[in-house]
Amino acid sequence: MPLSCLYSPRGILKFSAALSALLLTACLGSVSHIPKTPISAPSTIPAVRAPAVGQEWVYEVRNYFNGELIDVVTETVVEVGPKVRIARHGKKMGPLPDEIQEPWGMILQDPNWTPSQRFTKAIPLWPEKLEPGWSAFYQTRYQALDYPENDFYWGISMDVKVWSQVKTLAGSFDALHYVNSANNFESNDWFRMASNRREQVWFVPQIGRWAVRDRFGEYLWLGMGGWSQSLKEDYLRWELVSWK
Repeated sequence: MPLSCLYSPRGILKFSAALSALLLTACLGSVSHIPKTPISAPSTIPAVRAPAVGQEWVYEVRNYFNGELIDVVTETVVEVGPKVRIARHGKKMGPLPDEIQEPWGMILQDPNWTPSQRFTKAIPLWPEKLEPGWSAFYQTRYQALDYPENDFYWGISMDVKVWSQVKTLAGSFDALHYVNSANNFESNDWFRMASNRREQVWFVPQIGRWAVRDRFGEYLWLGMGGWSQSLKEDYLRWELVSWK
């Protein structure tokens, strides 16, 4: 990563606005730009599509800094009931951990981060109110999927920004832009002294999924002097290719 893409926030408990702006705009590298145009909120907020077996979303996953195609991931609803199970398969990586919602819209098993998380109490996957300016904070605990012996603190702030028209490989969508911030959560990596994560999501209620999802994180190991030395997690963009 180029040095110009590094920034040292002053506090552990939150990302600064300058860090967000830097990582989300200045450090794009060769990744393609996805047009996003702010629009007025719909007069009637659309309902989120209900799940059904066979629904499918296909995403290109790219390295945000250099545009490298990491994988093409297909997510398919395979079970609907008290639990909604979404099977995931990468063109390169093969079978991936399932996503589980219980009920729909409440995430119980989240494979978005590494390692995948299994929450002790489900939390909302998208905003409870699809309205700009709405925000909420949720706390729970999680287990690393393959290591259920211990659980760790997870707290996430969800902030709704604006409705936007987003043009992706799958077409144009009216999407709700919101930001998730997980500040100073507990990592299952015992050598981490502090960890922060952030993601931006453009959620499309009519398809029950996001059109674009960008995520990144950073952390400190024991003995590091401050955030100027922080290590970066993979910074990835998920862009919708097709859906049904």
